[in-house]
Amino acid sequence: MKRELPGRYPAMLREYIYRQSREMLHPAEGQLKHPFLTPGSACYCNTLWDWDSWLMDVALRQVLLDCPEMDDSQIAAGEEGCILNFLESCSPEGYIPIFIHTFKDPDLTGGLDTNMHKPNLAQHAAFVARCTGSADFIRPHMEKIVRFVERYFREFRHACGLFFWKDDFAIGVDNDPSTFYRPKNSSGSIYLNALMYRELLAVAYLYEKLGDGAQAVCWHNRADALRAAIQKYCWDERDGCFYSVDFNLLPIDPAQKLHAGRPRHWDCLIMRFGVWSSFLAMWAGIATPEQAERMVREHITNAKTFWAPYGVRTMSKLEAMYSLDASGNPSNWLGPVWGISNYMVFRGLVRYGYEDEAAALVEKTVELFGRDLELNGCFHEYYDPDLGEPIINPGFQNWNWLMLNMMAWYEDKPQAIEI
Repeated sequence: MKRELPGRYPAMLREYIYRQSREMLHPAEGQLKHPFLTPGSACYCNTLWDWDSWLMDVALRQVLLDCPEMDDSQIAAGEEGCILNFLESCSPEGYIPIFIHTFKDPDLTGGLDTNMHKPNLAQHAAFVARCTGSADFIRPHMEKIVRFVERYFREFRHACGLFFWKDDFAIGVDNDPSTFYRPKNSSGSIYLNALMYRELLAVAYLYEKLGDGAQAVCWHNRADALRAAIQKYCWDERDGCFYSVDFNLLPIDPAQKLHAGRPRHWDCLIMRFGVWSSFLAMWAGIATPEQAERMVREHITNAKTFWAPYGVRTMSKLEAMYSLDASGNPSNWLGPVWGISNYMVFRGLVRYGYEDEAAALVEKTVELFGRDLELNGCFHEYYDPDLGEPIINPGFQNWNWLMLNMMAWYEDKPQAIEI
């Protein structure tokens, strides 16, 4: 349904982003042999980041849809360059770093017992292939994409079929309590597993585009198996929500007399933290329609927990850990509104047909960024969900620009959508 966003902010936001869009393109330099996309702001310049570059590209592709007269050659070179820079850093074991500095060698040991590039690399390649109509650029590199994903299966996968973080280093949602300060290899994060589900589908998509139907079926089957595991272990019928799970359990020991009579029959325990990443099950298409209905009704649009005047809180306001403190390392995901959380929850609402709720979230997001731009001349990294006041990092661009994609949906215009 076509709508028109009210007020002066939509035009102001578009004009600002269109004018700034070229500044997100960084030429090849130092360790990065291909041009790439940066998140913007001084503290993130000269560095290629994993999921930041992917989502920045989704926003820049929306700029191109909005401005068809714009030359797309630099953006095309930058988006492919992001992928190629990461793939060229792939170790023989499949390790790819989370970020690469221009003048600092990435750690390519592959033997580190720590996190690596989030599972969104195939998704970025698939997005580019869909936008350009060809996957030929990735054909010579498919072996590295598979090597990367296979390392997740080998090093990050629990026997129950879910994936876990190695530790709490650079997970993206830095201080999410389901991972932050948790023991190594214990966090079966719903955020990680939702990303991985879509990553497996993206590998299948790339094989389809490259004409290898047998491999496409294989990767679709792997995605189906992961979705089944997420449904089995992460859905909580009592709360009507998906949660991360805890693998930090003692092994079953038949010699332990106090346990031998009735050893545990569960593989993990649900961590009932009210955090926004639960809703990634809707963004990823994992939830059933009935599950989505409960999450929307009982959680997303509940003003006592997540639904705020300026978007979706990253943590339920009822949690004891809820905090709006300014923190840069780790960044704060214990309640503030982020552009990316608003966007991904919005995509989940649209996927399951909750158009009124999605439209309301677009309006909240436009108001949030419009006020900031009008008052401060820039965007910030995250915000007070009730007052709309910026908390930290002026000049942050990155996935904040996904408001363009949200506005395009609202006004029934062509959209760039991550695959």
